[in-house]
Amino acid sequence: MEESVTEQPVPPPAQGEEEHPSLALANSAPALPGGHTIDLLGTPAQADHWLTQRGLAPADAGMREMCAAQLRSLREQIRSLFAARAEGLPALPAAVDAVNDAMTRVPTAPLLRWDDRTGPYRTAPHPTTAIVDLAVATLAADAADLLTSPAAERLTACGSPPCNRFLLRHGRRQWCSTRCGDRARAARAYARRTAGT
Repeated sequence: MEESVTEQPVPPPAQGEEEHPSLALANSAPALPGGHTIDLLGTPAQADHWLTQRGLAPADAGMREMCAAQLRSLREQIRSLFAARAEGLPALPAAVDAVNDAMTRVPTAPLLRWDDRTGPYRTAPHPTTAIVDLAVATLAADAADLLTSPAAERLTACGSPPCNRFLLRHGRRQWCSTRCGDRARAARAYARRTAGT
């Protein structure tokens, strides 16, 4: 039985997600008002769709639950590291280890191959069956790059509860989307009105 991917009302990408797929991964389970959460990696088909949209896997890669669980696990480790960096706290060693482990699972140099007919050539070192390992390594490397770059100074959590997404701050903007900014401004206006009565 084929599992379908249903489009859910997700917030638009937060600032920085398009440049950093690890930020998009960290934001792939957004909290919504009313205590709801959308998990964009909740099923193998959703994980497959998410990776395909970001060019990290071919269409219909045939993701299994174990693969989706691997992505969700990396997401939580990266979220932990982003939260620690944004709050100026020490990182959990297990989160650092998980990112390092993901990066070292897949060799990065193209390997030399030899075809009897056409001769030598270089090719990516991952077999088709290791699509998730390559995607996880790419996401982990991007998270490490982001955390060690000057852009890490701009990494922050969205300032509009209950949102749980991260963004790269530009100027004074503290929200991941216009929707969250509007909600925060409305909450401040309501607080001012009720404080005056």
